[in-house]
Amino acid sequence: MWASKKFQKRNSILNGKATPQQSFYGLHNKLNNGEAFNFDDLRGKKVLLVNTASDCGYTHQYKDLQQLADQYTNELVVLAFPSNDFKDQEKGTDKDIANFCEKNYGIRFPLMQKSSVRKSPSQNKIFQWLTHKEQNGWNDKPPSWNFTKYLVNEKGELTHYFGPAISPLDPDVISIIKNQNHV
Repeated sequence: MWASKKFQKRNSILNGKATPQQSFYGLHNKLNNGEAFNFDDLRGKKVLLVNTASDCGYTHQYKDLQQLADQYTNELVVLAFPSNDFKDQEKGTDKDIANFCEKNYGIRFPLMQKSSVRKSPSQNKIFQWLTHKEQNGWNDKPPSWNFTKYLVNEKGELTHYFGPAISPLDPDVISIIKNQNHV
C-alpha cells in the first residue's frame, strides 16, 4: 500500500469546532431497553458517540471503550449506537446486543436502540446531527464503517471524528479527552 500508517491515521482523525445550529443538548434517543435518554443530562461532560456492531473486525474495541469510560468516568460519557448498516454485522435484537456486550465485554456504558447511522431517510436523529454540518456546525462525514467515533465537548460542540481503525485508547484520543482546550 502506498500510504503510510501515519498518513492513514492523520486522514482518519478530523477536527473542527463551530457553534452548532441545533443544540446537542436538545437531542434525545432511546436506550436499547426502550427507556428515554435525554442528552441534556450530558452537559459538562465530553461525549464519545460510536456506531457499533457485534460481528465486526473492530468489535474488540468494546473492551477499549469500556476501559476509556471507566478511566475517565468524571469527564467522559461513552454512548454506543448498534447498527446493522455495514455488511449485516449487527443482526441481533436489542436484547441480544445487550446480552452479547455484557457477557463478552462487561459493558456498562449506555447502549442505544439499534438503528441506521448511514445518511438516509431512516438515519438515527443523533447521527443526522453528527453528519450534517447544517446541524453540528462543521462536519458532513458519515461513519465509514462500524466503530466510527465522534467526540462532543463539554459545551455540546462536535470537535472530532475518529475513523474506525483508530482505537479508543489511541494516544491522540486520550490526549484530546484529557485536554479541555484541544481542538
